[in-house]
Formats: sequence, C-alpha cells, structure tokens
Amino acid sequence: MRWWDLEPVLALEHALFPEDAWSPGMFWSELAHARGPRATRRYVVAEAAGEIVGYAGLAAAGGLGDVQTIAVARGQWGTGLGSRLLTDLLQHATAFECDEVLLEVRVDNTRAQKLYERFGFEPIGFRRGYYQPGNIDALVMRLHVQGTETH
Repeated sequence: MRWWDLEPVLALEHALFPEDAWSPGMFWSELAHARGPRATRRYVVAEAAGEIVGYAGLAAAGGLGDVQTIAVARGQWGTGLGSRLLTDLLQHATAFECDEVLLEVRVDNTRAQKLYERFGFEPIGFRRGYYQPGNIDALVMRLHVQGTETH
C-alpha cells in the first residue's frame, strides 16, 4: 500500500466498516512505519480489474505481530482473497521475526473467525466493548508462527 492507494482504500474502509472506519490519519501513520530499513509495518492492497478490492496490514515489534486490518470487498468474498492477504501478512511476520501474531475480530464476524481458525489462530480472550459505536466485544486470537503452516 502506498499513499496513492489511500483514497480507494478509505472508500472501501467506509463501505465495509461504516461505524468504526479508520481515519486517513490512521492509515498515514501506519504507512509512515512501513518503509525503509527500520520498517515495523506491512500494508498491502489487492487489485482486480484496476480497482482496489482488498487490503491488509500488520504491525510488528519485539517478536509480536498484530494484524491491524484485513478488508475484502463484498464482491470478492469467497474467492480466497482474504486467505491470500493473510498469507502475505504471516510471511512478513516471519520476516519480522515474530514468534506469535495476535488479532482482534468482532465476536459477530464468524466469516473472519473461520478464516483465522483455518490458519491456526486460536481464541485466547475477549476485549469487552472494543468496537465502537455499538459496544461490540472483540475476540482476541493468537497464532504461534514458528513451525506453523499457512493454508
């Protein structure tokens, strides 16, 4: 993901997450840490027919990776795009020398939870009222990276 991708990424972000969409500043801040020899972030976009139809981001520090976001346009659901994006992030978690990767997912987003489970993520707890507005809980999931396979 580069700065020129932000306008279509933000449009997709607002379409998929209208109540708790990231702001432009949040994406700019993440991208500021995604370049150069001291990069601690990995952000990617997926395109189909010249349009951005998905994106994902990972933050890494101290042996711990955190999936910051994964989004796939509704028209691309069921195509394996989410798996390809997650595979990219996990490959970079290994490159960042992460021992484990964490993520939060809405408790009512079973589609995403099933994707993460296929990759070996396991639930380890909840963050009460994590998603606002609506006070929706997050399920926290963890994957031990060393010795794991991706699907």
